[in-house]
Amino acid sequence: MKHQKTFVAIALALAVGFFGCAKDKTAEGPKQESVTKSLVPAKTEAKGTSFAAEFSDLQVNTITNSATKEIVETPRLNGHYKITNTSKDLLEVQWVTVEYMDKAGNPIPFSSGDKITKASLSLNSLKPGEVADGSLDVTVPRKALAELAKVNIDVVYIPAPLKRETLSLSEKVE
Repeated sequence: MKHQKTFVAIALALAVGFFGCAKDKTAEGPKQESVTKSLVPAKTEAKGTSFAAEFSDLQVNTITNSATKEIVETPRLNGHYKITNTSKDLLEVQWVTVEYMDKAGNPIPFSSGDKITKASLSLNSLKPGEVADGSLDVTVPRKALAELAKVNIDVVYIPAPLKRETLSLSEKVE
């Protein structure tokens, strides 16, 4: 019986030590919030010599520190695209890049520390009149949120010989 009381006393002491004195040591990081802003206009069209392109639902998504409102991750441009082959030839899109321009027509560079994600389209050869659509998801330089005047979409495609076109979209973040 004496050993039972000792055992119970030790068990209670350990229980109080483990559970009663334990402090919650979870560290809280900075609170973050997602902010989405639409580009104006949210839908735009551009025509090249071999194709027509339509971009819609264009939005810039940023992750900011709730307390300081500082952008903590590289912003992203999201939206949808639709490309129509308007030529008489097969059209095979090889590469697409997005460049952000300021009001003076100068490219807005990414800052050091920004993650750079380029556009990439995976399209099969488009027959004349055929349409391909998909989603656009690329990063945006932080400076572009204040300075953006237009977006250049550089499209490299093969109709017969290799050709390259640049489409300019007049956009700003609101």
